Amino acid sequence: MSRVFSGAQPSGNMHLGNYLGAFKNWAKLQDSHECLYCVVDMHAITVWQNPADLRDQTREAAAAYMAAGVDPDRSILFNQSQVPAHAELAWIFNCVARIGWLNRMTQFKDKVGKNREKASVGLWVYPNLMAADILAYRATHVPVGEDQKQHLELTRDIAQKFNTDFETDMFPLVEPIIQSEGARVMSLRDGSKKMSKSEPSDMSRINMGDDADTIALKIKKAKTDAELIPERADDLDGRPEARNLIGLYAALADISRDDVCARFAGQGFGAFKPALTEVAVDKLAPITTEMRRLMADKAEIDRVLARGAERANAIAAPILGEVKSAVGFIGASS
Repeated sequence: MSRVFSGAQPSGNMHLGNYLGAFKNWAKLQDSHECLYCVVDMHAITVWQNPADLRDQTREAAAAYMAAGVDPDRSILFNQSQVPAHAELAWIFNCVARIGWLNRMTQFKDKVGKNREKASVGLWVYPNLMAADILAYRATHVPVGEDQKQHLELTRDIAQKFNTDFETDMFPLVEPIIQSEGARVMSLRDGSKKMSKSEPSDMSRINMGDDADTIALKIKKAKTDAELIPERADDLDGRPEARNLIGLYAALADISRDDVCARFAGQGFGAFKPALTEVAVDKLAPITTEMRRLMADKAEIDRVLARGAERANAIAAPILGEVKSAVGFIGASS
């Protein structure tokens, strides 16, 4: 069976974009793949985190995964920092990857802007840790959005160079599972930008913990245009906010954008938004309720993550031993 690895940062405010763009698909992949789902807390500290907040947000992320359908009995659910292989393999990959490769990473450039010299080294080598996350388990597939494709290509480059340098077939060349366009969720305030936890305005996103009234208010205030809904989704080109709201309805209702357009053709968004609110609340209310139930017992979440880390380590430790042996470390298993 193919092995899937994926994860998300525990930076708070898990939102509709995380659910539609990742968690919903993760739940489906459990039917066809061996899955490891990780709360990547080591990636989170590439920028400073309040320690108490990080602990709470790690638990919240795990609760969001489970509430969205990730079953810790069917998949391996854990947080990254509990499995030492991630950090150890990342260092080895720091010595395999080339400076030029990292300098081409557009996400780093976008995040630091003109403040490159003030960024942490960890943020710069973030893609090498991502490669270690994946290859520590010899994962064969990774579900990614368009913005992560470059990092996955780097993972393939690192795997190939390691295999070549040490004359081995240690690592597979991982394949992407590309998320559909319908799962790309944009800001409610600006249809040209992805929905993001880091956006200052909470009105730009629907959080997985929002109640029905808050969801209704955010959709009501969402930016749209004055034009009517067309009969075909292709006619939404040049209308990013309209395209985003139609896409949200399609993804939540599991129908195509064309079907949504056909259903609401000729109507304005004043009439459409209540229907979008209804489907959003219907889909998210059970998830919100389950998240709150899970978060009420933080000790149980810690136990789930610890059990998952034990299972993850059972896979990663022997692979790391083989890597150390290939590199030439004394004491590594052969």
